[in-house]
Amino acid sequence: MNSIYNEPEENGAYIQLVILLGFTMLGLLIGSVLSLAIMLGVYGTDGLGNAAMLTSGDAVSTAILRISQALTTGFMFIFPPLLLAWTQKTKVSNFYGFRKPKASLLFLVFLIMLCSMPLMEWIGLANQKMILPEFLKPIENWMRDKETEAMKMTILLLKTKDLFDFLINISVIALLPAIGEELLFRGGIQRIFTRMFKNPHLAIWTCAFIFSAIHLQFFGFLPRLFLGAAFGYIYLWTGSLWYAMLAHFLNNAYAVGVAWYLQEHNIPLTEADNSSNFPWYGYIISLILSIILFKYLKNKTTATMENNWVKVYTTENPVTAEIIKQGLIEHDIAAVIMNKKDSSYQSFGIIEVLVNKKDFDTADAYIKSTETE
Repeated sequence: MNSIYNEPEENGAYIQLVILLGFTMLGLLIGSVLSLAIMLGVYGTDGLGNAAMLTSGDAVSTAILRISQALTTGFMFIFPPLLLAWTQKTKVSNFYGFRKPKASLLFLVFLIMLCSMPLMEWIGLANQKMILPEFLKPIENWMRDKETEAMKMTILLLKTKDLFDFLINISVIALLPAIGEELLFRGGIQRIFTRMFKNPHLAIWTCAFIFSAIHLQFFGFLPRLFLGAAFGYIYLWTGSLWYAMLAHFLNNAYAVGVAWYLQEHNIPLTEADNSSNFPWYGYIISLILSIILFKYLKNKTTATMENNWVKVYTTENPVTAEIIKQGLIEHDIAAVIMNKKDSSYQSFGIIEVLVNKKDFDTADAYIKSTETE
């Protein structure tokens, strides 16, 4: 039988989702147990159930919180998607698209994040003014309590006494979450949802909704939702997680930097999210620039794809296309799928497998050899 029609080594999307969720829950458990062990080692059994010790704000409690944050990020966000790629017998770099980043695109992502900051501030301020109907007041009160708890923990983590504390916060609060959350949400969940829904836009927004909701900070839900979608489109258009990770890092690093600035000038950290730093027209300019830059990113990456990538295989069967792509990747030939099926009527249209121009002959030879087996 023609070997390209054999079952692909990569599992189906639903199975991958179950695997990823299983690894994530296991990672959460391991991270929690290790954090508890550290707390017991420092405070003994007196620390159990005594939240005041961990929220005292002294050097020891702050260090424990940072270590706990790092452990949670590592075991819950970083290791699960890495293990998922391992179970699929695919290199992590190929599975998640860690293509070598280009300086021009890195700079463009930087500009996007810089210009969108006023817009995100306005969305955040609008979100904080959210008031639910009277019959939903109990839910609103619960949401505000969760917001207050999260804010207290965030303030404790962001406290800095010197440059060393600032660099630690950049690593633990900005860098690690950017790597971990992009691996899990964009690399893992968005990739799986794209295979499930056969619609990248639905996958991006669904993933962004989950990304925002899982933080349990409902009065910051909307800006986090739009940020998640922005990271998703950056990943979709560039095909590389590096750019999404950079965008996420810049957003987190900005928050850490603002917190450091406020403390240096003896301004309460609680003021960071409650004040407007731009005039009304600044938000409009930010919106316009963000749209222009995102459009430019899409056009630039699409043009790059058209100029540097060529069609090596065409089919109407998405499974066959995925098998071909994975086979090429396993032979160290970078490949992507261009789905030209109608988004409303998935029965019509074709799917193309693209490779870099320099790899065309090798890819073509591989496909032909597979067809003759």
